[in-house]
Amino acid sequence: MIFTLPKPNPQSFETKNYCPACRLRHRHNTIIFLTQLTVTVSSLPIMPAQIYASTPFNHAKADVILRSSDNVDFRVFRLFLSLSSSFFETLFDLPQPSEENLTDTEMKDGLPVIPISEDSRTLDTLLRFCYPCSLTKTPSLNHFAEVIKVLEAAQKYSLDEVESTIRKALFKPAVLEVNPLRCFAIARRARLREETILSAKYSLRTSLVPDWFEEIGMITSTDLLALWAYHQKCGKAVQTLKLSYSWIERHYQSRAAAPWIFSNCSCPKSNTKRLFGHSHLLWWEEFMETTFQTLKEKPCGQTVYEAVEGTIEEVRRRDCSYCSADIATVMKPFADLFAKKVEDLVSEVDLHLTY
Repeated sequence: MIFTLPKPNPQSFETKNYCPACRLRHRHNTIIFLTQLTVTVSSLPIMPAQIYASTPFNHAKADVILRSSDNVDFRVFRLFLSLSSSFFETLFDLPQPSEENLTDTEMKDGLPVIPISEDSRTLDTLLRFCYPCSLTKTPSLNHFAEVIKVLEAAQKYSLDEVESTIRKALFKPAVLEVNPLRCFAIARRARLREETILSAKYSLRTSLVPDWFEEIGMITSTDLLALWAYHQKCGKAVQTLKLSYSWIERHYQSRAAAPWIFSNCSCPKSNTKRLFGHSHLLWWEEFMETTFQTLKEKPCGQTVYEAVEGTIEEVRRRDCSYCSADIATVMKPFADLFAKKVEDLVSEVDLHLTY
């Protein structure tokens, strides 16, 4: 929008004191000067008007205002914030300005205004964690992009209980199993050592080269390379189980304790004798070979359990009366043994990152 000052009336300069030539020159110069005073309002910064946040952060008896980066005013109680945060407790212990003793602090409705760098959505979620449950419901954390903002704000303002609550809600098996890489990115961004390692272990359930995910921009190339290196080292570590089946022999002690591996049924036998010096069933050898191949890509106990489920279905389709009858009963305990050995080896691999 452009506002222009009114143009002068040329007739106002036509007086008897001016000759015709002077009047013309004076009128011309004055018009140019006044025309150049046009002010372009669009070039000036426009500050949005402050608005109040929703309930319960618009209470008339609040004693301080927190203003978000997008100009939303939260009328809050110092007591609630002080009890939740040592940062705010220290801040509010400082001498507070009043309308009679004005300082650089802005006042509004008789309350000091404290500018906060977080946006209103983040601040709203953060404050709801600080308020009693009788005044507001515990906020939900459904979007990863919002979680990291709230988590970083909780760390910034020393809201320890809020940070702990967010960590417990985010880094739990139900979430990690579905979104290990996204959790890794958030944990790494927030410099949470235990959660970073935990997320990295859950990421072993995914392929070595992950699909794109939204939070990948939160981590550096160094972080991503460290995760890939960790993944590769874990894959190599579990392959040592393939070099010798002594761990199986130590568990079963004798061939008689695992007859399902050496059955005399009609199922094809292997030509190799790697276990107790006897030939074992071909389907079991194929199961072991396929599982170790998959463990290179996904080195975790979950890979073993998934492979066992597939083998149980395959053996049942063979319709061998001996193998099919008890395949689930005997293979599931073996899966527990195999998966534990895998997890033990993975736990010895370090994730090289600085914190």
